[in-house]
Amino acid sequence: MARNFKKNRPLALVNHALAAIFLVAFCSAHAQTAYPTKPVKLVVGFAAGGPTDVVARAFADHASRALGQPFIIDNKPGAGTIIAAQAVASAPADGYTLLFGATNHTMIPALYQARVKFDAVKSFRPLCTVASSPTVLVVAPSLPVKTLADYQAKARAEPGRVTAGTAGVGSSGHFATEIFARAQGLQLNHVPYKGAAPVVTDLMGGQLDSSFATLGSVLPQIQSGKLRALAVGEPQRSALVPEVPTFAEAGGGNYAADVWYGVLAPVGLPEPIAQALERTAADFAKSASAIDKLRGLGMDAESVCGNTFATRVAREVTTYSQIAKALDLKAD
Repeated sequence: MARNFKKNRPLALVNHALAAIFLVAFCSAHAQTAYPTKPVKLVVGFAAGGPTDVVARAFADHASRALGQPFIIDNKPGAGTIIAAQAVASAPADGYTLLFGATNHTMIPALYQARVKFDAVKSFRPLCTVASSPTVLVVAPSLPVKTLADYQAKARAEPGRVTAGTAGVGSSGHFATEIFARAQGLQLNHVPYKGAAPVVTDLMGGQLDSSFATLGSVLPQIQSGKLRALAVGEPQRSALVPEVPTFAEAGGGNYAADVWYGVLAPVGLPEPIAQALERTAADFAKSASAIDKLRGLGMDAESVCGNTFATRVAREVTTYSQIAKALDLKAD
């Protein structure tokens, strides 16, 4: 009996070693999937109360309930969202510091390349979008145009005279304006403002002719008849303004433009954590409460995740950089 024990001892030792290895592997995998075990910081590059912040807080509330830990909003406004993006890019890739960003993130290389210490594509892992707001072309009631064709005809007849207001140089509205003007061969007079609110005020007052605005920023004025919407930049009509044709329907070619809102993490995020966050974001975008809240903000619930979202981010960075170079746009 003793001889058999001695004979089998090496095999027993091997079995014990293998069991230990499997136990360590199991515990490691369990530690990775047991996420989160403490509060998660959701960094927002805008001040509290703006559209990005409002959507971020709605998502944070959902994620807190879904994952059992607080998701805390950390507003870091300023410098074209560079401060917020830098904070996340330099954070550990452990899932406890995330960026709740918007389309502005993909404009950083085009406008601020000399100032940034991160790569808008390579320094992040895009997880999921949760909402989008289409671009809509609105005009002042005093402008004598009823359709997109009328607008284009007037712009061609009076090159450089039709004004198009945006929330500032290098804003999403500015890029949306330039993309459409370049595609249609129009010369519009870009008028930059410091934010979307004064654009709406001057449109209603007749001091400004038009604006390529996010639907959420002008939805109440469209619904009340204070502004006239000519076309919406989506493949299909928006359920929020079903009477407004798409640019394609109105003769504006395949033009489409929207603003996305979504979650990004530092590059290197462990796969189990990424999958947990993507599931949470996708569930949020499908929830009835999120859909209703987003509609009230002039947005659509949207869930574009993983590689598809990453491809979109990379494509937008390239597109905006090309346009900024052609127009010599810089915000440094």
